[in-house]
Amino acid sequence: MKYKYIFYLCCIFLSGCNKAPVKKSEILWDTYGVPHIFADNYEDMFYAYGWAQMRNHGNLLLQLYAQARGQGAEYFGEKHLQSDQWVHTHNVVERSREWLEKQDSDIRKMLEAFTDGINAYAKAHPDEIDNVHQLILPARPEDCLAHFQRVILFHFVTNPRDVNFDPSVMIKDRGSNTWAVGPSRSTSGNAMLIVNPHLPWFDMFTWFEAHTISGDLNAYGAGLVGMPFLGIAFNDNLGWSHTNNVHDGQDLYELSLKDGGYKWGDGVLNFEKRSVKIKVKDDEDNIHSKEFVIRESVHGPVVSEKDGKAYALRVVGLNQPHIFRQYFDMSRAQNLEAFQDAVRQLQNPYFTIMYADKDGHIMHVFGGRTPIRPKGDWNWLGVVPGDSPDTQWDKTHPYDELPKSIDPESGWLQNANDPPWTTTFPNAISRHDYPGYMSQNFMHFRAQRSARMAFEDESITFQEILDYKMDTRMELADRIINDLLKLTANANDEIIIETRRVLSNWDRQTNSDSKGAVLFKAWIDTVQFYVNKDELFRLGWQEEQAMDTPVGLNPTMDYLKSLKSAAEAVLKVYGRLDIPWGDVYRLIRDDVDLPSNGGPGDPYGLFRVTNYVPIEEDRFMAIGGDSYQAIIEFGDKPKAMSLVTYGNASQKGSKHRTDQLKFYSEKKLRPVWRDKEEINQHLELREMLSRK
Repeated sequence: MKYKYIFYLCCIFLSGCNKAPVKKSEILWDTYGVPHIFADNYEDMFYAYGWAQMRNHGNLLLQLYAQARGQGAEYFGEKHLQSDQWVHTHNVVERSREWLEKQDSDIRKMLEAFTDGINAYAKAHPDEIDNVHQLILPARPEDCLAHFQRVILFHFVTNPRDVNFDPSVMIKDRGSNTWAVGPSRSTSGNAMLIVNPHLPWFDMFTWFEAHTISGDLNAYGAGLVGMPFLGIAFNDNLGWSHTNNVHDGQDLYELSLKDGGYKWGDGVLNFEKRSVKIKVKDDEDNIHSKEFVIRESVHGPVVSEKDGKAYALRVVGLNQPHIFRQYFDMSRAQNLEAFQDAVRQLQNPYFTIMYADKDGHIMHVFGGRTPIRPKGDWNWLGVVPGDSPDTQWDKTHPYDELPKSIDPESGWLQNANDPPWTTTFPNAISRHDYPGYMSQNFMHFRAQRSARMAFEDESITFQEILDYKMDTRMELADRIINDLLKLTANANDEIIIETRRVLSNWDRQTNSDSKGAVLFKAWIDTVQFYVNKDELFRLGWQEEQAMDTPVGLNPTMDYLKSLKSAAEAVLKVYGRLDIPWGDVYRLIRDDVDLPSNGGPGDPYGLFRVTNYVPIEEDRFMAIGGDSYQAIIEFGDKPKAMSLVTYGNASQKGSKHRTDQLKFYSEKKLRPVWRDKEEINQHLELREMLSRK
């Protein structure tokens, strides 16, 4: 009997040894819906990150993956057909499969773990996923790559609007601010960083704030929903942010059609053609197919045709599949050298990079992929002749050839979607040292406001950098309002007299209680001021006075007529000229309705960017602008505050859809918790995940 008992114990022991070990990770959810993920290995960490994204953004994530597959119309109706066509035109689905095969084995395992976490959450919580979104499951590793391509390559580098190429968009208000302050400019002697991307507050642009910890990785920041990595982050020793770059990573080529093909040199080339069938769901949930033919040229796919000409789009980044490797390496870097080694891969084809670290280094990189374009008198911001090899490019500039500023004499760096030449003053680099196509030469009012705040403060504290982050002063008002008030000084018209009183008392800001901002904006919109409209100013923009021009009003123009017209319009709608900004401009989501602050960046020169759409009762609702925001000081350990303006969740019923809007309304950020003891003091939910 004794031996039989021992035999049974041995069987149980051996049986247990044959089972795969159960791996565990822990998610600590804080009171703002931020997941803090602790895992023993990277695969478990990415599994938990996929799980966490599903908890807060499940339906949105699955919709984005369907759209990345070119199947939006199949699940969500014909309104998504154009998006699906754009995805298939650029061969996103097939390229994502090719990219997956090129991944390093460790990165592929992390991608698989991430999508395993997505699928596991959906299986464990089917009641939280809408029926139509259930049909999109399972998520697959190539979905991550397709989603990246759709968002970054084909909505940032290029965009569906570029089938009607408009080079003026390069100078328009593109979104995002960032600063790096070095020790010589910092009161504490520590480097500091401002994180401030400006994006729409919905859809593919939605941020997810998270904290990921495993081995040598301890990264806190935010990534776009559906991406398996943090796009903006910091660790114990360094951090980075991004802004939309004003580089040109695309070209539109005009093709002369002939004999069913297009002219090429002295001959004719045939298009490569492929046919795509897209399923479309109608209003009665019936599915039918629409077929369209895609024509490929030597430059890229044909995106439009007009007056016997076809237009083909060539885009950078199609051969850079290792984006997740780059960001994984950036997150694990512990010093400037290692960070530059990671960025040197240039797998992200688009964004600028602002950097700061514990050692006191600061850096701005004009990132992304810029083509090495052929010499010649070509308008690379317009439409380029595409009928010969003379205008064709294949290579892009390597990292060491890109404009960058490292530890400048000024001690500070800023970027507000202006070219790299105006990142600091005195200038750290000269545009004349680079090809003319590298970037344009301008500095809009928002960038000027950004640079002025940094330039004028020789010793910046942590509180001051927070104040600058929240600044709502209109730079344009400081340039022209004194001239405008002089024009109204001797007016007899009652409306002009009242207008003068309101604008004289206005604080030149767009705080919720600012009285006069609504009126001033109405006048600016009537005249249609912009930084490159020299004819409207006493002195137009001058490169040698980049931060101080344009200035003044053109004395030959009649501005009182437009001022009276704007004032009458404001009176008619609101009954008063001094209506507070926050009465008109609102933060609205679900049952939350709060006064807003900030406004469109340009032409007004607002650093605090909030974009609006009109709604009922002559009000405006915020829909974008400051999205993920953070300030970080790199001392013995990082000191940080952050905010996801609209909340860290999009799932219906989640309190984290709206719980951060109050901070935005009050121009505040909330604390960042990174120590486990601190996280546990603000704990909302603990999850233990097991993965075989």
